[in-house]
Amino acid sequence: MTRLLAVLLVSLLCGACSHTKKKSASELEALKTTVEDFHRRVRWKDYRFATRYVVPERRKDFDKSLKENKDEQDLDVTEYDIEGIEMDEAGDRATVTSRFSWTRLPSLSVQRETVTSEFIFRNGQWLLETQTGGPFDGALP
Repeated sequence: MTRLLAVLLVSLLCGACSHTKKKSASELEALKTTVEDFHRRVRWKDYRFATRYVVPERRKDFDKSLKENKDEQDLDVTEYDIEGIEMDEAGDRATVTSRFSWTRLPSLSVQRETVTSEFIFRNGQWLLETQTGGPFDGALP
């Protein structure tokens, strides 16, 4: 009886685990591509395109911050390095850690900071939801 109960419990747990949605290799590659392209776009001041990677409900806030800080003229991202990407168990959220170096006029001092970005998988694509640290700190609270 105990053995039967154990077999049923294992079967139940295995069945529950099989329903957990895991991301395919192509979806993980899509995340890496999105992260890299967002970083590259801000590095080269292509903010119009970079904004497309921001969740729709925060795009206006991001654009407003770019304009208020005069980032098109005054911000120069000199370097970025993606240090790590961690997915949540469901596979629909990811935390990306990057290292940014930048200058923002009138200062000529190079700033270096670790940036934490939260991406969410929505409607078949990865989108930037929040970002803390770095030159856009506060633009996506």
